[in-house]
Amino acid sequence: MTFDWTHFTPGAALAGGALIGLASALYLLGVGRIAGIAGIVGEPLHALSRGQLAWAPQATRLLFLLGLLIAPWIWRLAAELPPMQSGASTGGLVAAGLLVGFGSRMGNGCTSGHGVCGLSRLSLRSLVNVLVFMGTGFATVFVNRHLMG
Repeated sequence: MTFDWTHFTPGAALAGGALIGLASALYLLGVGRIAGIAGIVGEPLHALSRGQLAWAPQATRLLFLLGLLIAPWIWRLAAELPPMQSGASTGGLVAAGLLVGFGSRMGNGCTSGHGVCGLSRLSLRSLVNVLVFMGTGFATVFVNRHLMG
């Protein structure tokens, strides 16, 4: 295994992690819940399906989602976006997104929610989830690189 030291940016990684932590803390203080994207997206959809979508409780969630959507355009004011690269087809990306969404709902949260927010509050459920998805990722990479050629 080789490591690309030229593109290793610990300062940018630390700053990004600190911003994610700060945003999560502010969301927790403002809303009283953990800022897991699966819940933020899923709860308004679930409430809408029950015909119970009240604007006030959902406003913070909608603003959070709006922030996620406009962040790339704000970034472009300061710098160029990194190039997007994918070897997968559009259908493969859609299938992967649906599987991730299903897994997030089944696991009561997404990987970042469990990894950032859950582990920081010492949640046993989040620790189990992180170990499962990291282990699955490690196994997938091992099989693809060493057993499938």
